[in-house]
Amino acid sequence: MRSSYKKLGPFIREVKVKNSDLQVDKLLGVSITKEFIPSIANTVGTDMSKYKIVHQNQFAYGPVTSRNGDKISVALLQEEACIISTSYTVFEIVDQQKLLPEYLMMWFRRPEFDRYARYMSHGSVREIFGWDEMCDVELPVPTIEKQREIVREYHTIVDRIKLNEQLNQKLEETAQAIYKQWFVDFEFPMSKEHATEIGKPEMEGKPYKSGGGKMVWNDELDQEIPEGWEADSLTKVFTLSGGGTPKTDIPEYWRNDIPFFTGKDVTTNYYTLSTEKSITRLGLSKCSTKLYPANTTLVVSRGATTGVLALSATEMAMNQSCYAFLGKGDDSFFVHQTMLMIMGELKRSATGSTFNALVTRDYEEIKTIAPNKTHTVCFNKFAERLYSFSLKKLEEIGVLRDLLDTLLSKLTKAEATA
Repeated sequence: MRSSYKKLGPFIREVKVKNSDLQVDKLLGVSITKEFIPSIANTVGTDMSKYKIVHQNQFAYGPVTSRNGDKISVALLQEEACIISTSYTVFEIVDQQKLLPEYLMMWFRRPEFDRYARYMSHGSVREIFGWDEMCDVELPVPTIEKQREIVREYHTIVDRIKLNEQLNQKLEETAQAIYKQWFVDFEFPMSKEHATEIGKPEMEGKPYKSGGGKMVWNDELDQEIPEGWEADSLTKVFTLSGGGTPKTDIPEYWRNDIPFFTGKDVTTNYYTLSTEKSITRLGLSKCSTKLYPANTTLVVSRGATTGVLALSATEMAMNQSCYAFLGKGDDSFFVHQTMLMIMGELKRSATGSTFNALVTRDYEEIKTIAPNKTHTVCFNKFAERLYSFSLKKLEEIGVLRDLLDTLLSKLTKAEATA
C-alpha cells in the first residue's frame, strides 16, 4: 500500500436491514452513472419484505461488474430511505468524523476506481467485485477539515452545472412553446400587409388565427392551415442527406481538421459539441459524406440511440449512422424544432418499442407543414437568441465538467492523516 493511502475496510461496515414490516415502499436501483434511479423491475407478486433498506448517507453497489461495461454501479443516498434489490450490497461509514460520505463518493466517481474495480473483479460465470475487494480499496484520507474543503469545492462546481442545466431546460421549453404557438396553433404575429388586406390594420402584430387570419383546408395534413402555407413530404420540405466513412486504416485521413460525428456523439441536448474523431479534407473527399454547416440538424438513424437528434455546434462531417436535415435558407432552428416534434411523434407511435433503424423511405412518408419563408426566417431570428444562449451554457457546462475531472484527479494528492 502507498504510504499516504489507507484501506477502506476499517472505515466502512456492511448493512443488512430487510424491509420486514414493509415500512418503506420507494423502490430504487443504482445506475452506472452512480446515482439512485427509479427501478424498472416488474414487482407484481414480489415479496417486498425481502428487499434491503437504504437510509440517507448509506451506499449501495452492484457487485456483479461483468454486465456494466467499464462502469461500477455505486451510489450514495442523499434523500429519504428507499428499498433496493437484495442483489445490491449496502454499506455505511463507521465514523463520519473520520471519513465523509461525500468525500468517499467523490473517490468512487473517479474513472480510475472503475478500472480498479473491474480489474479486481473475479469469477468464471459472472465477474464479482465483492465485499472483501471493496474493503481492500485504498485511498488517501486527509483530515476531516480538508475533506470538507474538497467536498465544498466539488459541490460549488456541481451546483453551477445544475443551474446551467436548469437554465437550458427553460430555454428549450421556451423555444418549443414559441414553435408550437407559431406552427401548430398558428398564432404567429400577423403581418402589417395581412392585417391591412383583411381590413383590420389594428391587428398588426396580433395572433394570426384568433385575430381573423384566413385559414384553408389542407388534405395532406387533414386540417386547416394559414392561407399561403403548404404541406408536403418531409424530404421535400427539407433537404435530407446521409453520411459515409472513408477507410479507417489510412492515418492521414484522421487528423484534427473537421469534426466527424457518429451516432455516439449525438446527444439529447440541443447541441452536440464534441466528437470521437476528426477527419481531414482529403479523407472527406474519399467518402460519400460532405461538409455540413454549423446548426445542421443531425438525427441518429440506426443503433441503440435511433431517433436522438441535435444540432452541430460547428461545421462537420458524419458517418452513415446519421442523417442531416437542412432547410431552404436562414431557417436552421425551424428545421430543428420541426424535427424534434416529428421524432417525438414517431417515438410515441412506436408503442413503446425502440427503432432498429430509420431509412429514407420512412422520412419520405412523413407529411409536414411548409410555411412561407417569411415566417420561418422570422422565427429563426427570434429563436437565434435562445439557441445562442443555450449553446453558451452547454459550453460552460463542458468547462465545469473538465474542472470536476481535474478536482477528482487531485484526490490522489490529498495528504492522508497519520
